[in-house]
Amino acid sequence: MHIHILGICGTFMGGLAVLARAAGHRVTGCDAGVYPPMSTQLEAQDIALIEGWDPAQLDLSPDLFVIGNVVSRGNPLMEAILDAGLPYVSGPQWLADHVLMDRAVLAVAGTHGKTTTTSMLAWILEQAGLNPGFLIGGVPSGFASGFTTSARLTDAPWFVIEADEYDTAFFDKRSKFVHYRPRVAVLNNLEYDHADIFPDLAAIETQFHHLVRTVPSNGLLVVNGESEALAHVVARGCWTPVERFGNGVDWMARVAGDDSGSTFEVLHDGEVVGRIEWALQGAHNRANALASVIAARHAGVTVEQACEALSRFEGVKRRMEVRGTIDGVTVYDDFAHHPTAIATTIGGLRQRLVAEGGASRIVAVVEPRSNTMKLGTMKEALAASLVEADRVFGYGAKQGRDALGWNLAQALAPLNEGISGEDRSKQGSKAAVFEDIEQLVAAIVVVAQPGDHVVVMSNGGFGGIHAKLLTALQLRAARKAQS
Repeated sequence: MHIHILGICGTFMGGLAVLARAAGHRVTGCDAGVYPPMSTQLEAQDIALIEGWDPAQLDLSPDLFVIGNVVSRGNPLMEAILDAGLPYVSGPQWLADHVLMDRAVLAVAGTHGKTTTTSMLAWILEQAGLNPGFLIGGVPSGFASGFTTSARLTDAPWFVIEADEYDTAFFDKRSKFVHYRPRVAVLNNLEYDHADIFPDLAAIETQFHHLVRTVPSNGLLVVNGESEALAHVVARGCWTPVERFGNGVDWMARVAGDDSGSTFEVLHDGEVVGRIEWALQGAHNRANALASVIAARHAGVTVEQACEALSRFEGVKRRMEVRGTIDGVTVYDDFAHHPTAIATTIGGLRQRLVAEGGASRIVAVVEPRSNTMKLGTMKEALAASLVEADRVFGYGAKQGRDALGWNLAQALAPLNEGISGEDRSKQGSKAAVFEDIEQLVAAIVVVAQPGDHVVVMSNGGFGGIHAKLLTALQLRAARKAQS
């Protein structure tokens, strides 16, 4: 079968393309405004990519068009498909019919941590020799297959998938995850997000309950026991065994060793059943680890095996990924897309730095790019999410596809309250906003000191700011060496 994928460079649709290619299908696709890591992954898989939505793509004569949720009515190629009466299907539906059928699916859902937890779970099953298939909304590291990719198809019965609550397609407004029919569903957490499609938290709870309804009675629900919203979801009806993780519930994490949190014990019903030592940081990652251990246990992996595997887990690209260290300044790339995710990322780094001596500064660089953030729904919470950073730089474009409809400088203004005129003259405001990326990079380089940790947070490419920062820091170091 020849499938042509519209919106192929999204993390989900790009993964689907990899799976379809592995299943023996001919795969082509189109998209606009692409950026790594998905664009480079498709290139490595030798999947032909067409830039834009030219209706002339109908001349490819595929057997089926697979439609991503980035495509809406008015898209010229989609309009041509509809006018010609050609066959089309959503990405999640194609996946359910052609990949997930007859497989035991382990699905990871939640507002935060889906990509990391899905990667952890796939990694555990891989290390246990179960050779799982997977589709992850990011690129994990270190799989035994010899390459890093967001998706893999195998002959094994187990398939691990990141289960997104975003809508399926312009013609199917259900959440993607209702198509997956998992045997195990991880409900990591639940907050209000996706303000472009959900009016309130209750609407998202309803979609999560639709997922709960699809899990069989001989399956398992792995639920964050600290989430009030998830308690509401389960209370609406549950036909599946439930195991909870968090504080004071079935499964808990207890920090051991120093205060960095890099070593912790796994407790089940109050008894220590495992220990994890790794390089990841933050309470959120310990919660992600618990969820993955519980889900893997249902697949027959012992807690001891799971903990041993996680101690070797290398993480996920764009989740506190170190992009380089120049002149003593370390630059990170992080996919933070929500104030809670921002606060968690900075808080986890702060905990690690305090354990190491506490002297290093955190410089946060934020692009509010998600649909929810661009709508301004979370703008009131943004400043509070950044209080643990020493300096904050925001990028607020006023034109183009990433333009904000609200004043970012005004939203970050509370961070500058209480700074005296004398301190401000010495070190500048704690928070500053720029409309131009080149000016933003220059301002960061002026402020950055050896030992600083510069955390760049965006769910997009951010204009290649990471490479620009490293290049500018390298030039600064060269000038220092010459002087």
